[in-house]
Amino acid sequence: MIIQTGMRTDIPAFYSEWFINRIKEGFVLVRNPYNPSQVTRYSLKPDVVDLIAFCSKNPAPMLNKMDALKPYGQYWFVTITPYGKDIEPNVPSKEIVMEDFIRLSNIVGTDSIGWRYDPILVDEKHTADWHIEEFEKMAKTLSGYTRTCVISFIDIYKKVERNYPQARTVKAEDRITLGKAIVTIARKYGMTVRPCAEGNELEEYGADCAGCMTVSTFETALGSRLLVPKRKTNQRNGECACLLGVDIGAYDTCGHLCKYCYANTDPALVKSNMRCHDPASPFLLGGIRQGDIIHEAIQKSWIDRQLRLNL
Repeated sequence: MIIQTGMRTDIPAFYSEWFINRIKEGFVLVRNPYNPSQVTRYSLKPDVVDLIAFCSKNPAPMLNKMDALKPYGQYWFVTITPYGKDIEPNVPSKEIVMEDFIRLSNIVGTDSIGWRYDPILVDEKHTADWHIEEFEKMAKTLSGYTRTCVISFIDIYKKVERNYPQARTVKAEDRITLGKAIVTIARKYGMTVRPCAEGNELEEYGADCAGCMTVSTFETALGSRLLVPKRKTNQRNGECACLLGVDIGAYDTCGHLCKYCYANTDPALVKSNMRCHDPASPFLLGGIRQGDIIHEAIQKSWIDRQLRLNL
């Protein structure tokens, strides 16, 4: 099976010690964000976990802990944008993250790492021309270290409206202008652009609109065929075939405090939650509470181990 770590928070950036403790102990407890008394216990043993998927804006704290991950397949999405501290207050500079991206790529390989240039927002400062210029500089630096670039345009969720009220939906003409340019530049530097939940409007310009976290993505990283239960594939309203699955993170715990974040309610809550983190706890946030009901997850390897002949 696949364990996701990054849809709710950035574990490599802020909770790497906790994560390695969980790997060593072989399990993790995950509280249901919509029914907090419901807790699931997931095994993290490599006989049932085929691959661990990471999404991070700062993989550096994990780089000296990579030996612990050798028994697992891995896929890393690293988000690197050219925004400043006014939008991404606690994200390291793009130059530093690109250096770490290259180090990480040299460890896991180009088929196990993708660059996320998202979300794309357009305003008076961050114009389409600005994005195109910045994207080309970054693509040139990362050329040869990944084959994948994921893009998306900002979504105005309720949390985004609250924390970043000046954000605006990107106009259709800007999406096309940027999409076409980014696809062309990415191809120049050996990358395929995979729009994230953006429909098929960029397909005619050469983007792969099938999804970014697909079964095929993980099979390529593993070098093995996966027999994935049908129900595990999230069609996301028909927009993609991403395999999202199990996420062991928690909302309102990401210390980057990016203005566009859909996973944080407000900075004060995040800071309060982070003070409750215990690296020794089986939970990312807090511990066992009175009334908790713990369910043991049913897990098995999805790797197809049947010998096949090419006839």
